[in-house]
Amino acid sequence: LKFVGVLPGKGTQLLPESFEMSTAMQLGRTVGRKLRPRTCMHASMIKFRGGSAAQSERNPEQLMAELRNLLSKDSVAGTQQLSNEWFARADSDNNKSLTKDEFAGLMESVGLPLAGSEKTVFFDHFNKAKSGEVSYTEFVQTIRGEMREFAASLAFMHQYRGHYPSAMTSVRSVLPRFDAAETEEWIESLDAVLKVHGPTRARFLMHELLDEAVRKGVGISPSVITPMCNTIPTAMQPEYPGNRQIEGRISNLVRWNAAVMVSDGNRRAAGVGGHIGTFASVCDMWEVGMNHFFRGKGYPGGMGDQLYIQGHAAPGAYARAYLEGRLTLENVMHFRQEVDGKGLSSYPHPRLMPDFWENPTVSMGLGPLSAVCQARFFRYLHLRGLCDTSSSRVWAFIGDGEMDEPETIYAIARAGYEKLNNLIFIVNCNYQRLDGPVRGNSKVIQEFEGLFRGAGFDCIKLIWGDAWNELVDQDHDGKLIEVLERTPDGDCQRYSAKNDGALIRKEIFEDNGLADRVAHLSDEELLSAFMLPGGHDHKKIYAAFHQAQTNAEAGGRPTVILAKTLKGFSLATFQGRNTVHQQKTLKQEEMLTFRDVLQIPLSDEQIKNPQGGEFFRNPGPDSQEVKYMKERRDELGGFLPLRTPAKVAGLIDLPPPETYSIFDAGNPKANSTTMAFATLLRKLMKSGDFGKRCVPMVTDEARTFGLNSFFHEFKIHAPFGQQYTPVDHDQMMKYAEAPDGQILQEGISEAGALCTWIATGTSYASQGCPMLPFFIYYSMFGFQRVGDLIWQGADARARGFLLGATAGRTTLNGEGLQHQDGHSNLIALSNPAVIAWDPAFAYEVSYIIEHGIKQMWGEDKDVIYYISLYNENHSMPALPENPTVKEGLLKGIYKFQEAEAGKAHTVRLIGSGSIMQQVLGAVELLAEYDIACEVWSATNYGELYREALRADRYTRLHPREEPAKCWVKEMLGDFDGLTLAASDNISSYPQLIKDYVGGEYVVLGTDGFGRSDTREALRRFFEVDKQSITVAALSSLSRKGKISPDVVESAMEKLNVKYDRVDHTDPAIV
Repeated sequence: LKFVGVLPGKGTQLLPESFEMSTAMQLGRTVGRKLRPRTCMHASMIKFRGGSAAQSERNPEQLMAELRNLLSKDSVAGTQQLSNEWFARADSDNNKSLTKDEFAGLMESVGLPLAGSEKTVFFDHFNKAKSGEVSYTEFVQTIRGEMREFAASLAFMHQYRGHYPSAMTSVRSVLPRFDAAETEEWIESLDAVLKVHGPTRARFLMHELLDEAVRKGVGISPSVITPMCNTIPTAMQPEYPGNRQIEGRISNLVRWNAAVMVSDGNRRAAGVGGHIGTFASVCDMWEVGMNHFFRGKGYPGGMGDQLYIQGHAAPGAYARAYLEGRLTLENVMHFRQEVDGKGLSSYPHPRLMPDFWENPTVSMGLGPLSAVCQARFFRYLHLRGLCDTSSSRVWAFIGDGEMDEPETIYAIARAGYEKLNNLIFIVNCNYQRLDGPVRGNSKVIQEFEGLFRGAGFDCIKLIWGDAWNELVDQDHDGKLIEVLERTPDGDCQRYSAKNDGALIRKEIFEDNGLADRVAHLSDEELLSAFMLPGGHDHKKIYAAFHQAQTNAEAGGRPTVILAKTLKGFSLATFQGRNTVHQQKTLKQEEMLTFRDVLQIPLSDEQIKNPQGGEFFRNPGPDSQEVKYMKERRDELGGFLPLRTPAKVAGLIDLPPPETYSIFDAGNPKANSTTMAFATLLRKLMKSGDFGKRCVPMVTDEARTFGLNSFFHEFKIHAPFGQQYTPVDHDQMMKYAEAPDGQILQEGISEAGALCTWIATGTSYASQGCPMLPFFIYYSMFGFQRVGDLIWQGADARARGFLLGATAGRTTLNGEGLQHQDGHSNLIALSNPAVIAWDPAFAYEVSYIIEHGIKQMWGEDKDVIYYISLYNENHSMPALPENPTVKEGLLKGIYKFQEAEAGKAHTVRLIGSGSIMQQVLGAVELLAEYDIACEVWSATNYGELYREALRADRYTRLHPREEPAKCWVKEMLGDFDGLTLAASDNISSYPQLIKDYVGGEYVVLGTDGFGRSDTREALRRFFEVDKQSITVAALSSLSRKGKISPDVVESAMEKLNVKYDRVDHTDPAIV
């Protein structure tokens, strides 16, 4: 049989007979297709030309060969036709199965008639499960055959990663060459090295050649992955400046107290948790940094360095502060027991320990990105002449497991293209996540090096300690390095956990023909060398940190130190094991061993039967160790971590009150609250010294929010200036960038922008330089998208404004489901530091911002203001003359409009945001039914609710006193009629005050998924337009017997308000 395809416009053609797996893949794509009814069968597009009849019955292999011939790789039409035939014949079960007769019919239809026993034999060949039916999946899998094993190898790490294909011969022939003969000589030299010395030597030479080219200024990218050696050779290490014996004892004391803090805390208060293994792995780097590198608040040229430590390593910071005398024994004995005010927080939390911690880090990935944005903001302050940050660096400790986080990967890229030479990352490569290896089959240090180097970092690898590094230095032919590079991290972890020198000798050296390299070492010496990697060798650590510091002072790019460590280092019973992260307590035997390893002066009896805080060791302020610690910190500018916020109140002159009265007179010209904000922001930015400290921030949406006119006036911050001529350079409102630009254009990254916002909003503490951030963004992409970062900002005690522009599920009408926000205000309520506002008018926006500035800078309150802004234009009313309006506006609700006298009935309508316009429209419609309306503006349901909860608690716990008062109850509690609230938020938000409103309370909100349409259509769909508000009010009055149901039905017909509504997004309906 020959397979013939009919192709449109090309007639009947023979197709190739070769079969490839891609043909079966074409079949596989139709497995999930729904059953086609027989009447829907496509007309055959395949013609089969018959061959000679078979002389004898064929076996399954012969039949399979013929079928594969039919399904040639180019026969997409044939594959499709077979699929159509299959589904036309298949039963309606989920497997789309065929019986034996149906299967034989299918084969005949595609040109493979089966005779005699062939039907049974070939059917059974596919019917692996012996079920009496062949499913489509079984058919495809049998046609395809066994999948080839996926080729995954560590060798991929060293494959060429350039822009050209590996088969260079044909490409090379057409590339321009200045001297073809010389080019060939270079290539022949490489071939000779490969032939004589092998790939290891060739790779070494190429690395050296590339590095030398870079040093000589040749415009070529350096290699991104270097051999698995320490970047700084032993011969190039600087002299260690400190007393290593004393520092070793200090490290042991700190490591001991950190572990005991967690263990003892769980012994006395089971379940409080904590982590022992993380700090044990990072302790030596922490101590070298504290004794020689980390600059305190008193260091000249800024307010010292910012430290971002791994959150799980927090006990180490407490242990050191305990030795320094900054924390008491009572403090460390109350680790994770904070309610009484004596304890220590679980992780770095400035909100809980405002005089100690500066930077929250434990939400994975946020620490690295925050560190990058902090370094960038330090440079921003310096370039704008607001603060000298020339000597302030940012050091960020990152776990190798944390490198999985997308925020970390973005942070690396951003630091690279921003060329942040004041940033130093330290990746703690202990090869372990919380459950097991980071990537057991890989080499994460090599992987990370490629990532960081590719992003533009200076990369320092700190892998081997002194003893093991001697073996690497003596590796004259590169064979040992080659073995180490192909030994997976999972095996390295196993060697550490097994604690067996003989195992290391066998698998690393003997099995690879390198036994002679370690013949001079005993198993114990070999194990000792392996178990002290670079991240625990103080001399190696100092050399790496020293080079990083040099880069920060003289280099032009960020630095990363990739440090190999052991998780749970010195904790012999569980170091390197998969369970080390969950280790919360130390058994007596483990403590005794740990004590001996660290040489801690405690007797067996003190460990077995501790009294009070005997577990903790502090040699006292007059000891050699503590004096040394304090001397080193004094030289470096003081203790760390330490938070010393500036008292902003009285330090900065705030704008005068008349700044905020610009909207009091109202404006009949249509405008939006977003544009009102832009007008006020420009006025604030022109307010003297205060104005210079206002930092507008956008995520590439300034034009959407009416801020494009700011570009030429205040300029966009660009540290290297504007090196190009913008396309609109000849226009008034051109895109202007400058090193001292005031606007921060964050690109399309809400996460990056929030981290910059945090750095800005905490600069009053980090640099004693108050700055006020105004971050305006699509409201849907705030709390919903980066709520974790806003929570981090609250923890860090950031002060500033978040402006959720394009708010409202029906106001941002065309963008649809992913953009239409109706719940940010409710989510904001979950953050205790956030005060969320929903203003309807321009004057409300102005006075809310004034109030926020007074709270943040006039009263030094660590609060965040979130303000919903809308892009709907309408006339802006004047500020009502009632003197209590401002008070109510800032408390959350006030009466905007009195009810008209002389009507038969009176109702109260509450509006907020853009839906206030619908409420005002309903007033006119209800007047036609002889109903008067009080109109109230609710600027903040959340704060009304919070105040009411506080009043409830006071009343509950003071049974003999009069019930406490709250604003919402005073304003709305004495009414026995109807109160109706309408909002462009989901109903749960206005419902917050239900218990405090007198009479009947009805809420209309925008519950459900958003969708694209006109505002009118959307508001009718969600039933928050003026017609729906009118009908809702009439219906409530009807049910109270105050008007006839006929009135309601008549109004529904007149206003075209219907019950039936199709919502295909509602799971309850679908």
